[in-house]
Amino acid sequence: VVKEKNRMGECPVWEEREGALIYVDINSQKVCRWSPLTNEVQSVSVDARVGSVALRQCGGYVITLGTRFAFLDWDTQAITTILEVEHDKPNNRFNDGKVDPKGRFFAGTMAEETAPGVRARRQGALYTLFPDHSVIKQLDQVDISNGLDWSLDHRTFFHIDSLAYAVHAFSYDVHTGKIACPKLLYHLEKEEKMPDGMCIDAEGKLWVACIDAGRVIRIDPETGKRIQTVRLPASRITSCCFGGKEYSEMYVTSAYDGLDEATLAKEPQAGEIFKITGLGVKGIPQNFFAA
Repeated sequence: VVKEKNRMGECPVWEEREGALIYVDINSQKVCRWSPLTNEVQSVSVDARVGSVALRQCGGYVITLGTRFAFLDWDTQAITTILEVEHDKPNNRFNDGKVDPKGRFFAGTMAEETAPGVRARRQGALYTLFPDHSVIKQLDQVDISNGLDWSLDHRTFFHIDSLAYAVHAFSYDVHTGKIACPKLLYHLEKEEKMPDGMCIDAEGKLWVACIDAGRVIRIDPETGKRIQTVRLPASRITSCCFGGKEYSEMYVTSAYDGLDEATLAKEPQAGEIFKITGLGVKGIPQNFFAA
């Protein structure tokens, strides 16, 4: 549905009040907004790699760029830094992020590659930004902090560390925002490659984007089993969210960075954004950052 290609499309968020899909292109350092009505993509350029975007209650967005939490005013394109983390890790950047059921913004970091396929291990962390602008570190020694979401009863937090090739479930205290007691929920099969972004549907099942495997998979957290696979016409599938009318459509981002010329020739749609219909399940609205 979005033909304008992204080097590293990520973190799609359906914004009901705009009737639009918000997402980032990490490597192009852009926050983008696509309107299905006009088919137009607007974007705001920022001064660092932008890992995630989320909705703010009072309008505009909260974003992570470089190792900073910041607000983005869409109309003026102004960026206001809230806080910076990891001053001691110049090679790190924020990656995926999402707002919890109480309006707190969870986002994690990772080390950038120093050469293709080479990165320092366990340099990342997972943070929570509270509405009063305070920040706590929830997890340490993460490789690539990635997809995240919460169970429908708000008792469980789901998180992906991509290089663990797994989805983990944590107990989650909705009152404090704290997570604890990680358990392995699902380990990806060899052909599913590496897990990236993730979202939950209205039945409480998880959808995981499998980068380099050209698919999203649906996992049942109750059984820890994969129950569905949807293949897409690009291999570097990065993230997914529900949106559109009654949240009945799934939007899926992809990337073309990391593909050689031969693969790009075989994948003319690499970097585009796809829409999956007819899944027979709906999503739930995104949470707003409460400040």
